[in-house]
Amino acid sequence: MLGTAFKEAETEHDLILVSSKDGDLRDFQSTRLLFVEHKPDAVIHLAAKVGGIKANTDSMSDFYTDNIQINTNVLKCAGQFGVKKAVSLLSTCVYPDNADYPLTEDQIHDGRPHSSNFGYAYAKRMLDVQSRAMRQQYGCNFITAIPNNLFGPNDNYDLENSHVIPAIMRKMHEAKLNNENVVLWGDGSPLREFTYSKDLADILLFLLGHYDKPVPINIGNTQEYSIKKVAEIIAEIVGFNGEIVWDISRPMGQHRKPSDNSRLIELGWRQENYTNLRKALTETYKWVILSYPSLRGII
Repeated sequence: MLGTAFKEAETEHDLILVSSKDGDLRDFQSTRLLFVEHKPDAVIHLAAKVGGIKANTDSMSDFYTDNIQINTNVLKCAGQFGVKKAVSLLSTCVYPDNADYPLTEDQIHDGRPHSSNFGYAYAKRMLDVQSRAMRQQYGCNFITAIPNNLFGPNDNYDLENSHVIPAIMRKMHEAKLNNENVVLWGDGSPLREFTYSKDLADILLFLLGHYDKPVPINIGNTQEYSIKKVAEIIAEIVGFNGEIVWDISRPMGQHRKPSDNSRLIELGWRQENYTNLRKALTETYKWVILSYPSLRGII
């Protein structure tokens, strides 16, 4: 999802986009061959094994091990090949479950992450640790950035492994086609911040030239929406007129985890540069219509 968003980014950089089809980053030699072939002078490291609550709970060890291997191999190769700048993506799940709100970057290592995805969260924390360790030992200009909930075209729409927006959008699209109701997890009350993937691509390119500190930086849109409100907006965009049934027996995750992006704003990024949620959801659904039924996870 995020990697393909760079295809539309306006930048003076010569971008080389690679995916899991080009190499297995869990394997060091495969990772090394990518660096040998492309010889990058900068790296934006987005690769990760990701998934929703169910996927993280069912495969906790895999989420930890795969991400540790990916991160170690990418940064090790970046250091060995003299990459001038590496920007690595973390996640708001790195924050402690008992953190103070809004989430500020200095709290990352102050406590345990939420139990629902601690394997993934600790692997992402170690990406920050490895970046700072390589900076200290080798002088590498490696930085880390923390987004929040991402969505957009080319997201994962598998109902077993997807995040909230693609899951709701797919359910409502299919319910509309089949004239059915939709069942969503929880009661809709949790609050979340959402960032459009195309915005995040622009921000990461912005960081290449504007941020060099060893401290992680929050980069997500900080406007909160309840899951219920998001579902209502998606229903309007999709044209879904059935009933939304909230299954309160299902897990909801943390009630809210607002983040503080003031460091990004101080660098010159403007809050109004983020795409309006309704507009971004509309653009995303246009992609869904064009891509259905061959969305990831459907066939």
